[in-house]
Amino acid sequence: MKVFLDSAVAASWALPAGCPKAQGVTTNPTLVLQAGLPVTLATYTGLLQAVADVGLAELMLQLPRPDVSEALQWQTSLQRTAADAGVTLTIKLPCHSDWLGCIAAMRTQQQPILLTGLSNPVQLLWAQAQQAQYVAPYVGRLAADGRDVWPFMQACVAVQQAGGPALLAASIKSPEVLTQLIACGGAAVTLPPASLAAWAGDALTDAAMAQFERDVASSLTL
Repeated sequence: MKVFLDSAVAASWALPAGCPKAQGVTTNPTLVLQAGLPVTLATYTGLLQAVADVGLAELMLQLPRPDVSEALQWQTSLQRTAADAGVTLTIKLPCHSDWLGCIAAMRTQQQPILLTGLSNPVQLLWAQAQQAQYVAPYVGRLAADGRDVWPFMQACVAVQQAGGPALLAASIKSPEVLTQLIACGGAAVTLPPASLAAWAGDALTDAAMAQFERDVASSLTL
């Protein structure tokens, strides 16, 4: 399973020992705002270079508006920068018919796309028809809305296994949810760097290590 860092703060991308290697970074306008940055082409270009500078392989960037002319302008510029930097670029677009023009425009450019925010099986089938490379349901938001997310995750994996969009699960709130996503065959997840750092260790592992240390010391008195 690929791990993408869910943050537009480049300083947070350095992970402590014990974390899995991140494949890349994923952002959206909310994360960019939280980082104190404007949602502009210049900001996105800077993020591409920052990803390259820290040695990550991929960046997923969400376009701000369903304006086809602007989308093509941004995509052309960003793809040029990504190619120069050696970074794989995926364009994120909301899974909504308002964005159909932009989705079609990205297809004409052979630009890999991720459709984000899908929340039900009809949207999943629509995303498959749009030839998206990834779909990104917000697992935590769906669960908070009282929905049983796991049949939907299994459907996403079934479509993935049939050659459709790969499942990139977002809004992961606990290691238990991450465990279930790994078990059901999700292709990728997005996680805040703080979550990865917090889950890299475990109190049970620490307790076992402490027991081993005590037993080593006791063995030397025999």
